[in-house]
Amino acid sequence: MTKSLKTLVILIAASLSLAAFAQTDEQRAAIIERIKPHGQVCMAGDSSCATATVAAASGPRSGEDVYNAACMACHSTGAGGAPKLGDVAAWTDRIAKGRDVLHDSGLNGVAGTGMIARGGCMACSDEEIVAAVDYMVDGSQ
Repeated sequence: MTKSLKTLVILIAASLSLAAFAQTDEQRAAIIERIKPHGQVCMAGDSSCATATVAAASGPRSGEDVYNAACMACHSTGAGGAPKLGDVAAWTDRIAKGRDVLHDSGLNGVAGTGMIARGGCMACSDEEIVAAVDYMVDGSQ
């Protein structure tokens, strides 16, 4: 094969390779649509977002809400020896110790028992834990 023929073959091969990568605007748009993210993060105050942001909670959750989200797993079943909500007999001696002691137990846990600090709800504020304890005490007298 002559040098000019080799050059011609290489040019033809290169042209065909480039043609395989050439895309129309429609093909590029289809690819972009296929690989776009499922969602979009939009921070509060970012006016460049296409959709409205979800508003954050405007304050602490109620004791009942925290109970349903974090405490119910143990305090509705008695798991780990937890006193059940509404079981007056199980709560009587605990309530007699005073709310401050119960609040401390909710916040810091009770050594030697299944009651862990904050009932495992590390995202709960102190105020929310106290409200959950009060909810259980009020519903168990």
